[in-house]
Amino acid sequence: MKDAPRHPAFAPADARGAGGQLALAARARLPVIRAAHPDQFRAVTPTRLTVAAVILAMAALLGFGIWRLEIEPARLLSGFGQLLHFLTLMVPPAPAPGAGLATVLHALAETLAIAFLGTGLAALIALPLGFLAARNTTVHGVVRVLSRRGLDGLRGIDALIWALIWVSVVGLGPFAGVLAIMTGDIGIFGKLFSEAIEAADRRPQEGVVAAGGSGAARVRFGVLPEVLPVMAGQVLYMFESNTRSSTIIGIVGAGGIGLVLAEMIRTLEWGAVSMIVLLILAMVAAIDLVSGRLRRAMIGGSGAAA
Repeated sequence: MKDAPRHPAFAPADARGAGGQLALAARARLPVIRAAHPDQFRAVTPTRLTVAAVILAMAALLGFGIWRLEIEPARLLSGFGQLLHFLTLMVPPAPAPGAGLATVLHALAETLAIAFLGTGLAALIALPLGFLAARNTTVHGVVRVLSRRGLDGLRGIDALIWALIWVSVVGLGPFAGVLAIMTGDIGIFGKLFSEAIEAADRRPQEGVVAAGGSGAARVRFGVLPEVLPVMAGQVLYMFESNTRSSTIIGIVGAGGIGLVLAEMIRTLEWGAVSMIVLLILAMVAAIDLVSGRLRRAMIGGSGAAA
């Protein structure tokens, strides 16, 4: 078996010969290669011009944003100094007269309940909408388009805006928080569920149809077993995310720990603020640990079943 030809640069010195004859031969062929492939030797090409124009446009946009938003290094440095001052006021963490440990723990439990109920209700409502918005399970193309546009509308409004809307509709309290989380998550879950359904393997579905199954049987036995673990993992991740969102929407009156936190900030009870922030971090870390283990268990179970 013959050895593969070597590049002149990696050939032994004796093969190259005295004075680098192979290198001279390669240089002699350079005009021929340049004539055969002129685009590769051109300093300015349309692609390079496009890349340079995009970089310049992004740099100009960044500069305009810094100028328009009045971002000044001096103000930033003074803000960091003020932040360090607030951090010194937060040490040591301590309960305030209006925010004892029992009150804070009750508000944390309320925040957790808001996230759990909002996420669960959104997943239940979004499940049929996901099938209607998926290309391979919808009843009609018009229904699919309308479903997707409706999900886009729900998803395009932030949970904080939904909280302000529902507080105006049903009043202050955790019920408004549940509705705010639920409304925004319906759009998110509908989008994620429809994409999971469209990405499902078609071979089980074709097997159900070949065995004489109806359209409903195809969805029940060919689609659901494959996409349910994916959907469950998405729901767990969103529950973890909504726990943090529930803290924010409480500031506008939607119940939970956010309401207590906003009150402590207004009354300058920085020790209580630090205690509440630490408890929120502990709760989010615990939920992240549990949900991560559940997701790994479901992924491992589905992989073993496959």
